[in-house]
Amino acid sequence: MKKRIITISRENGSGGRYIGEKLAEALKIPCYDEKLMDLVAKESGFALDFVEEKGERITGSLLFNIASSLTYANNVFTGNGVSLQDEVYFIQSRIIKDLAEKEPCVIVGRCADYVLRDRDDCLNVFIVADEKSKLERVVKYYGVSEKDAPSVLKKKDKARYNHYKYYTDKDWGMASNYDLCLNSGLLGIEGCVKVIQDVLAQG
Repeated sequence: MKKRIITISRENGSGGRYIGEKLAEALKIPCYDEKLMDLVAKESGFALDFVEEKGERITGSLLFNIASSLTYANNVFTGNGVSLQDEVYFIQSRIIKDLAEKEPCVIVGRCADYVLRDRDDCLNVFIVADEKSKLERVVKYYGVSEKDAPSVLKKKDKARYNHYKYYTDKDWGMASNYDLCLNSGLLGIEGCVKVIQDVLAQG
């Protein structure tokens, strides 16, 4: 079946978000990353910064939250006994499914590959990069100091791994979970976009 939904998971600093945006632009379809967070915030009533933090970076494990000295909000429960973080995940998942049903699109992060696992019209992509490329990117584009960049990369990817593991019981970044794994440090942003387009054209 023709792939009409592209999910992009990525290592921090690999440029996955930009690849998603460039790909969507080339295909003339919507890209949902920050837009998705806006939709989740609107539907949930939670503040946008809270939704962005809980959207893909923090595990729902109480012990992990305590050990990591994370915000108390992780452990606040809604009236139906669901944690606020789980509530964000459930709403986010429902919106992702609705978007995929409605139109072709690119979805960046947010466990979208897992949320849409029952669809056979999805192409699931994982973007990696060498350490040097990632460090240069977070310093140049994210305003992180050279001194802090290595710990920032490690911390964010670890948080994404834990979050993905908690909600999917699968290993984030494991090649077998995706249809295509690309190295943006080797191929560049445009090169990755071109490869994904070529794969889409074949199918």
